Amino acid sequence: MSNIIRPYGDTTGDGMVQLSFTLPIPHDKRSEGAAAQLAGKMGLDPVMVVHASQIGTSHTFFVVYGKANHLVNLDDVNVVERDYPLLTSKEVNSLVKERLGRKLVVVGACIGTDAHTVGIDAILNIKGFAGEKGLEYYRELKVLNLGAQVAVPDLVNRAIAEKADAVLVSQVVTQRDAHLHNTRELSAAFREALSPQDRPLLIIGGPRFDETMADELGVDQIFSRGTTPADVASYITHRLVSSKELVS
Repeated sequence: MSNIIRPYGDTTGDGMVQLSFTLPIPHDKRSEGAAAQLAGKMGLDPVMVVHASQIGTSHTFFVVYGKANHLVNLDDVNVVERDYPLLTSKEVNSLVKERLGRKLVVVGACIGTDAHTVGIDAILNIKGFAGEKGLEYYRELKVLNLGAQVAVPDLVNRAIAEKADAVLVSQVVTQRDAHLHNTRELSAAFREALSPQDRPLLIIGGPRFDETMADELGVDQIFSRGTTPADVASYITHRLVSSKELVS
């Protein structure tokens, strides 16, 4: 099987793609021409404007459909693969109890001005996500969900006070790269407050994060779309218990 692929639209390898975007102009024939020209400069040829809808008085949302001539080499694709076993809640509880001898402390929050708690609640709250119970369900984990709009210094102080083993931060707001700025502020604050051996695991989650940026942002792990409580619990257990990096 070839590792060189093209997009699929009507027939295999025809290169057809659908693309949506917004332009800051009212909807008319000229705006549709501008949308087609933009798509052409992106490499779509031929291209069709298949949908246009005015937003307010001065913006238009477009959907275009066209042929991309670019090829993708699967050998050059760089992603973060899960390198630890996916554990059940029973397995996590058993490992923590047998090897750690105390409850593993997890502190979670949304930092900065981010008020979207859906992500952090899905991972931490007992009701969970996608049919999985959240970390509050794990009897050997002590979970503290600090909620939304938590200042970074307050999160650091609370993590230290609780002797947190892991800190989970969810970031949904991404305007002007707020999620990246907040994450860098978080990692810098923990580096300043604690030595590397005393610092808790820093785990960041959100739909717009690039999972390959963990080192660049100064955190231990980034989780993006589709993450479940089991993913996070298994990672924490692997890093802090299974690999024996934590000393009780």
